[in-house]
Amino acid sequence: MGIEGIGALLLGSILGFVLFFLGPLMEPGGFDRTRWISGFVDMVSVPVLLPLLLYGVLCCFGTSGTWVNAASFALLWLIPDLAIHTVSWSVQNQPFLLILVPLLRTALAVGIPFLGGLLMTRKPGLILAAILGITGLPLAGTTSYWAFFCQSPLLGYVCFGITVIPLGAAIGMWWYKTGAMKSV
Repeated sequence: MGIEGIGALLLGSILGFVLFFLGPLMEPGGFDRTRWISGFVDMVSVPVLLPLLLYGVLCCFGTSGTWVNAASFALLWLIPDLAIHTVSWSVQNQPFLLILVPLLRTALAVGIPFLGGLLMTRKPGLILAAILGITGLPLAGTTSYWAFFCQSPLLGYVCFGITVIPLGAAIGMWWYKTGAMKSV
């Protein structure tokens, strides 16, 4: 990762501190669509999409990146933000914030670049699945957060499962490519 990793940590720290002191960008309402939009913007999807978009811009300026590099960049970006928000989330006495939000962000940060890598296969079925996945994962992750908040665990579990499928596939592919399975 090198300088990109340091830049990701630095930018993630700066943005994390700024957002911590600004508060939520979207004021969450009760249990309706404003809570879902707040979850999309402040909690789950936008915090992950922002570093992925920045990494894509960096790739346009000459950095040759793979989906593994994009995921690493996004995960490094998210570390300071999650560390900063953990302080305020632990006071709120809602354990799903401390467990669910980091898991959803991790699933999105690894899953979206993995699906982006499938776009290069030139196989129409995989390309269609990748496009649907890239657009659907942030929606499913946010819906999972919203459903658990609204105490609809069945919908929360289903959307959580959909969100982590590409993460599991990415880990399985990495494990297979590195030969980690042979050492077990």
